[in-house]
Amino acid sequence: MFVNTMPRYEILSADAIAMLDRGWRRIVSEIGIQFAKPEAVELFAKAGQHTDGEVVRLDPEFVAEQVAKAPREFDVQARNPARSVHIGGDRMVFSSVYGCPFVREGEVRRDATLADFGKLAMLSQACDELDSAGGVICEPNDAPLDSRHLDMIYALATLTDKFYMGNVVSGPNAADTIAMTEILFGGREAIERVPATISLINCNSPLRWDDRMLDAQFEYNRANQPVVLTPFLLMGAMSPVTIPAALAQQLAEALSGIALAQLIRPGCPVIFGSFLSNIDMQSGSPSFGTPESALGLLCTGQLARHYGLPFRTGGGLASSQTADAQAGYEALMTLLPTFLAGTNFVLHAAGWLEGGLVSCYEKFIIDIELLRMLRAEFTPLEITEESLAFGAHEEVGHGGHFLGAAHTMERFRECFYRPMLSSTANFERWLKLGGKDAAARAGQIWRAKLEEFEPPPLDDAIRAELDDFVARRRHELGD
Repeated sequence: MFVNTMPRYEILSADAIAMLDRGWRRIVSEIGIQFAKPEAVELFAKAGQHTDGEVVRLDPEFVAEQVAKAPREFDVQARNPARSVHIGGDRMVFSSVYGCPFVREGEVRRDATLADFGKLAMLSQACDELDSAGGVICEPNDAPLDSRHLDMIYALATLTDKFYMGNVVSGPNAADTIAMTEILFGGREAIERVPATISLINCNSPLRWDDRMLDAQFEYNRANQPVVLTPFLLMGAMSPVTIPAALAQQLAEALSGIALAQLIRPGCPVIFGSFLSNIDMQSGSPSFGTPESALGLLCTGQLARHYGLPFRTGGGLASSQTADAQAGYEALMTLLPTFLAGTNFVLHAAGWLEGGLVSCYEKFIIDIELLRMLRAEFTPLEITEESLAFGAHEEVGHGGHFLGAAHTMERFRECFYRPMLSSTANFERWLKLGGKDAAARAGQIWRAKLEEFEPPPLDDAIRAELDDFVARRRHELGD
């Protein structure tokens, strides 16, 4: 967990924020939001909101009152207490790639498997730059559809000791996640007191929360487990093409979902979610790592702080098909504003490739290197008499060098950032070492991490109870 005390980069004026505020208020009150779950519509109706079938037209003041009930900051426990996190304020929490049906390993692009899921979970555990084991780190296509969520949660619970993300495909899948988490932490009361999962609830933009996501949201909110309520906005497809229009729509969707969360369980923790980019207007394909998405990200952070909410946005997003220069610069185009905005929860922080279709082993390591560098860059300087090093000038004098100075010798091991991935060798030495590019070196690193991996300890009785639960539920599901 990184504490970012650098100043936030804010680009919206007070007048701009006021106009965006008027924008979302018009959307929720005049156009309304569709909630494809009768129980959700009933909650809004009982709260005095106007309903017409599945469409709810919301009083903006009511929405603001509900949003104000959500905590500004909250804790999430991990089964290793040293890895528990705090969401909000200056804290930045990072989680790996999510939801990809394919994986890339070197030159090979293929369907993701359950074995890949386990390996990516182990990488998430092995990299200290990541605070969460993740959720659907990849979609294991070789596991039965009805029960694969059990395999994924079991892997996250046993191969890692970081907090993980719950399954959101359906209400029953969410209930299974909660039940397995209760086993891991000693009961329902323990996880209601301090949450142990964070789950991603996406809006089916524009302006529609679908039944499956709502079913999962109800399960998690009732158990006091935080959800990331995230509009899925690709400008030009799921929102208008202008950034202000997308921001107003994002506010309308996210705040309406947060209002529902507070109707389900007042005071339950939530995260204001943002997934905002654009499509290529020539091909219609999604684009990531774009200037527009970076601007939207910076605005989102400022707006979330304005409404007093912890927020999720950013990550190492890229459209590139392989772990090349494009993947690197697109990821940085998103990760740098992620830090400038002080994002509280960062999904897709490592491994995202090809517009979210691919979880890439090499890109995972490249992104970890970016995270390491950005953490160093966003650590404030300590300017003291000692760091001014006047004594080194006295020792070296005019025209000398500082390589052998006492000040240098005392600090050379830790004075500068030491890359994990980057090569600083001269050309001849680089050739002698195999002439490998960054992707090839990343491949060596992730393989070495997996070879060295040792699962964190887990009580045998807890493991046995998890085994029994998975076996019973698999039988009930017909798998």
